[in-house]
Formats: sequence, C-alpha cells, structure tokens
Amino acid sequence: MALRIWLLGITGILCGLTLRAGGATSESIPSCNSSSNVNCAECLRNVSCLWCNSNKKCFDYPVKKILPPKSLCPLSDARWGVCWVNFEALIIAMSVVGGVLILSVCVCCCCCCCRRRKSKQHDGVDQKLEREKEQRRMRQEERKSEMKIRHDEIRKKYGLFNEPNSYTRFENN
Repeated sequence: MALRIWLLGITGILCGLTLRAGGATSESIPSCNSSSNVNCAECLRNVSCLWCNSNKKCFDYPVKKILPPKSLCPLSDARWGVCWVNFEALIIAMSVVGGVLILSVCVCCCCCCCRRRKSKQHDGVDQKLEREKEQRRMRQEERKSEMKIRHDEIRKKYGLFNEPNSYTRFENN
C-alpha cells in the first residue's frame, strides 16, 4: 500500500513537471531569486528553481550537483517540482522503484537461464534415449542375422535350402 502511494506521488511529480515545462514560456516565469519569500508554488513555477522550506527562499537549482548541498538547504526541507514532496522522500521512492526494477530484471534473467538449462537437460535426455534406441535396433538386427544363419544351417541339413535347382531340363540345341 505504501509503495502504491509513493508511486502515485512520483507520477504526480513527473506529470506536474511535464505540464509546467510544456505550458510555461521563458517570458512569463520570473527568475528564482525574485521569487524569494513569496511561496513554494510561485517559486516552483520555474522548473530550474529550488524552494527551501526552512528559510522560505527560492534558489537556482545547483545543476552541477545531483542533489542540493546541505549548506544551501537540507534535503528534508528542499522542494523541487512540487511543493508536497521533499528530496528525502523522492530519494527513498526512487530507490524503492529502482530496487523493484532491478529485482524484477534479475528474476526474469534467472527464469530464462533456468528454462534454458532445463531445455539443455531435456536435450541430453533425448540424445541418451536416441542412443539407447539405436543400440536396441542394432542388437535386434544382430539377433535377426544370427537367427537367419541358424535357420539356413537347418535348411541345409534337411535339404530345404533354396539353392538353384540342380535338375535342369536338357534343351535340344
């Protein structure tokens, strides 16, 4: 339930940033320093601004650093994009989402590897069965040939062997 709330919050932030960035022009948005001591909503109309709740000031976002330094504003008081989410909550939410994504990718990779391994095992079993089948066929043919030789010997013994007929008809030429 808490994860759903965090995801909804992040979605709201991203939607708010998209709407603000798409709908505002550079002429209608004042600079960050002129918005100081007004309120959070006025400051955050400009996407490049950072609002600090503790001293109620609006700053230019320090783009050279990923997170604003503590000397500028503590993370628990820093607001960017929307006024109701601070950087600590944003970091926690993004960590949870990133962890879930990484975990799901790992689970998918493991499932694919296990499936591949099982198919290789089945291929090995199939090959083994095929070899056994071939060996049975060869043994059966050997037995057939032995039986044929034995039967031919018995036929010879009793004169039943299919030899060319020794009694042929004399033809007058």
